[in-house]
Amino acid sequence: MSDRTQNLTPQPPLLNSNSGIQERGSGDLPSPVLGEGTGVRSVAFQGERGAYSEAAAFEHFGNAIEPIACPTFDEVFEKVESGAVERGIVPVENSLGGSIHRNYDLFMRHQLHLVGEKINRVRHCLIGFPGTSIGDLTLIMSHPQALAQCEHYITRLGIQREVVYDTAGAVKMLKESGRRDHAAIASRRAAEFYEMQILEEGVEDDEANYTRFVVLAREPIVPESPAKTSIVFTLKNQPGALFKALSVFALRDLDLTKIESRPLAGTPWDYLFYLDFVGSVADENARRALDHLSEYATTLRVLGSYRRDIQ
Repeated sequence: MSDRTQNLTPQPPLLNSNSGIQERGSGDLPSPVLGEGTGVRSVAFQGERGAYSEAAAFEHFGNAIEPIACPTFDEVFEKVESGAVERGIVPVENSLGGSIHRNYDLFMRHQLHLVGEKINRVRHCLIGFPGTSIGDLTLIMSHPQALAQCEHYITRLGIQREVVYDTAGAVKMLKESGRRDHAAIASRRAAEFYEMQILEEGVEDDEANYTRFVVLAREPIVPESPAKTSIVFTLKNQPGALFKALSVFALRDLDLTKIESRPLAGTPWDYLFYLDFVGSVADENARRALDHLSEYATTLRVLGSYRRDIQ
């Protein structure tokens, strides 16, 4: 990349106290290591035990890991960055609910790398005490997104709903309450972990419900194929700027899988562009595209290249 292109890093800020931007040359790009790494033991996730994020961690790394539950996404990033855990896993988008903006913003606050991807089918379960009948229920509780994804189902039942902080947390709260006329909407793993009964499975309104998770690490990797790369960049506010930026990928037949804009903190009406494309920074074609992009971008940061999860 050209030396005049800035590289986005969380500390220290260059443009102002909130931007999280520092000038760095192309030679400052970290040297990745081969593969995602084997023998990963500790993985942080947001939520209670039994959360969908925990299920994604087990599916991605296997059952030998030690899952570390965190109350917030911020704590997941902090644990990985401090070395308290080897990896973190966070959701970045849902096929129905869209992007999880909080995690995109956290990418800019921490010096971490994306090293993996997991796409999980979300299958909601209505969970209650063993022996409970759906006809006896008076209240269903869950995370607001889960309740929204089961809205028509709950409406047909004619049951009151209550918003709580987490899907698995709803099952935990239910068990602690002892209320047999209440139920929770969460994953099968949550029902099994808290030894509760699945009253009905697949209660979501749309079966095409998937959540995409990314894996966080302190060091980048060179992924196996098929690979995907995530970047973030800014542009001058002038006609054709975004067109020119995207053209560097089209000229090289690189498939763009996502583009997202987020406000640039501290500079009103300026934006960060998050972009995912098929390929790895280890590929010559991708490196040429990024070098070309640096001619138009005022800032550019590679968040990471990782093995693509194809469903």
